[in-house]
Amino acid sequence: QVQLVESRGGLVQPGGSLRLSCAASGLTFSRYAISWYRQAPGKERELVATITSAGGVVNYADSVKGRFAISRDNAQNTAYLQMNSLKPEDTAVYYCFLKWTSLAYWGQGTQVTVSP
Repeated sequence: QVQLVESRGGLVQPGGSLRLSCAASGLTFSRYAISWYRQAPGKERELVATITSAGGVVNYADSVKGRFAISRDNAQNTAYLQMNSLKPEDTAVYYCFLKWTSLAYWGQGTQVTVSP
């Protein structure tokens, strides 16, 4: 009954923006730290960004610093990844990941393609 639904991926031009969302149900969302990962074809899955349960501490991969922003709305049980100034190398499947103590859940992934 735990469900993470990712959405709002798609095709965007270089320099464009997308906002990914991850809507959670079946858990106490506010307890969980949230991360976004991505995996490009033939590449290992990499950590993109993390936000703490309270939302006060965030961190980003060097490759996305200054361009991406992770956020959460605990009242809506939803996490977001705002992606600006997108580059072709950002093309990947993006996954949300929720973790609280020993509990961890992955979203299904959403495709982001950056291409002219």
